[in-house]
Amino acid sequence: MLITDVSAAANQRARRVMPMGNTRSSAFATPYPIYLASGEAAYVTDVDGNRYLDFQNNFTALIHGYGHADVTSALLAQLMKGLSFANPTFPEIELAELLCDRVAHFEQVRFTNTGSEAVMMAIKAARALTGRTLVAKCEGAYHGNYDAVEINVSAPPIGWTDGGGNSTLEHDGLAASVEQQTVAIPFNDFEHTERILSANSGELAAVLIDPLPSRVGLIPIAPEYLAYLRRWTSARSALLISDEVLSFRLGYTGAFGESSIKPDITAFGKIIGGGLPIGAVAGGSDVMKVFAPLGKRPYVAHSGTFTANPMTMVAGLAAMAAMTEDEFQRINQLGDDARRLLADAFRSAGVTGAVTGVGSLFRIFIGAGKISSYAEAYLASRHSATLGDVVRYMRDRGVLISQVGLGAISTPMTPTDLGMLAAVFEDALRAVVVRAHARTEGAADES
Repeated sequence: MLITDVSAAANQRARRVMPMGNTRSSAFATPYPIYLASGEAAYVTDVDGNRYLDFQNNFTALIHGYGHADVTSALLAQLMKGLSFANPTFPEIELAELLCDRVAHFEQVRFTNTGSEAVMMAIKAARALTGRTLVAKCEGAYHGNYDAVEINVSAPPIGWTDGGGNSTLEHDGLAASVEQQTVAIPFNDFEHTERILSANSGELAAVLIDPLPSRVGLIPIAPEYLAYLRRWTSARSALLISDEVLSFRLGYTGAFGESSIKPDITAFGKIIGGGLPIGAVAGGSDVMKVFAPLGKRPYVAHSGTFTANPMTMVAGLAAMAAMTEDEFQRINQLGDDARRLLADAFRSAGVTGAVTGVGSLFRIFIGAGKISSYAEAYLASRHSATLGDVVRYMRDRGVLISQVGLGAISTPMTPTDLGMLAAVFEDALRAVVVRAHARTEGAADES
C-alpha cells in the first residue's frame, strides 16, 4: 500500500475552498484523489513521491505523455516571445495548415478553447445554416458541457421497443426547453433510429455522432450505420456532425479520414493542443463560411480571449508534427496488444469481463461478457463499485487508469509497460473480484 498522506491533507485543504475539493470533475476518486506533482515520459509522480505508470494521460489528451522534447522546446521558445496577444500569430496558421493538409474534408478550421466549445459551435453552425433547431444525438454519448447535448448521457437505457426517444436531462441546471431541442437515438440501431429521425425529419438541423463513444462502451460506429446517417442527413439537408474530441487520436487523418463517408462538420481537440487547452471545428469552406463576419446571413459569432493563443498553437504544432503515420500505427498496435493482454488477464483470473476500444484506447468492464450497446454498458455499470476497487488496487501498485476503466496509450510506452499493466490488472482481479466471490460463497455455505 502506497503512502499518500500529503494527498489526503491536500484534499482536506481543497474542500474548504472548492466543492468536493476540485474543479476537474463533479465526482472524483474515493476516498480522495492522488495529487500529482510531475510527469516524465509515461510516468507521473505524486506529492508524496510515489511514481505511477499513467494510462490516464489527462483523459486521453496527452498522446506523447510528459516532457516530449519537441513540445517542451516549442513552449520554451514561445514563452520568451509572449503568452498571448489580441492579434493573430503565425503558429495559428501553421497548425491550421497541418490539420487541413492531413484531413481531406478539412478545408478550413477554427480553433476554440475546449472540446465542449467546439461541439457547441458546430451545433450553432448547423442551426444557422439550416434554419432549424432540433439536434439528434446518440443515447449514452457524452459531448461535453453544452446544454443541447446534455441529455441521455448517463440516464437508464431507453426502451426503444416501447416507443422511446424521450429526452432525459443530465442534471438540474438545464432548462426544460432542452428536452424539446434535442432527441436521443440508439447508437448503431438502424430500425429505431429511422423511426425517431423520420418522426422529426422536418425539424432536424443536425445529427451528432461520436465515432467511438466512451460512455456507450468505447465501441466503434458501424460503417453501415454511419453510411445510413450520411444518406439520411444529405437527403433532408441536415448536417452530419462528428465529435472526434476523443477519437481524433485514432489515426493520422482522424477517425474518418480514410473513410469514403465524410461528416459536414468535425469537432475535435485534446491531442491537437500538445497538452494545453484546445478545441477546433473543421469542415468544408461552404460550411465554415458561417463563421465569417462579412455582413451576410447566416452568420454565427465566435470569439475567445485565449482562442488560438500562441502557447497552445506551438505545442499543438510540435505534438502533431511528431505524430507521423508510422507513429500512429505503432501506438495503435500497442493498443491492440494492450486489449489482448487485458482480455488474457480476465481469462487467467477466471473473471468474466470485457475489454473494448480501438486504436490506442481501451476500456475495461467487469461482469460483462461483451459490450455492444449502451444498454449493455449501463448494465455492466452495476459492477462500478468492484471496478472502483480494482482501479484503486492498481493505483496502489503503481498503475493509473481512469475511474471508469478507460485507458490511453502514449508514445513513450513500450511492450514492457503493457506487461506491467496486464500483470497488475490480473493481480487486482484476483485480489478484489476472486476473493470477494470466494467470501460470498463461503458466507452462503455457512448459512
